[in-house]
Amino acid sequence: MNISASEARAIKVEFTQDSFVVFLADGRTLSVPKTWFPPLCDATDEQLSNYLISGGGIGLHWDELDEDIYVPGLLLGNKQQSVA
Repeated sequence: MNISASEARAIKVEFTQDSFVVFLADGRTLSVPKTWFPPLCDATDEQLSNYLISGGGIGLHWDELDEDIYVPGLLLGNKQQSVA
């Protein structure tokens, strides 16, 4: 079965010291370096665990950290871009 990145849907997120793991509805897991998203690097465990899955699983949101991540973009290797 061929599933495109645009169909990726998160169902859960877990954290390690250096990365976060996104569990997808189709059974895949994706490990992403926290350094790709600097607000996650400096966050406490409590802040990290306070996330919302939005848009039926295509978005991850941390209100307190003002951080939004597009799940299909993670599969494409997209990371946060700094604004100059």
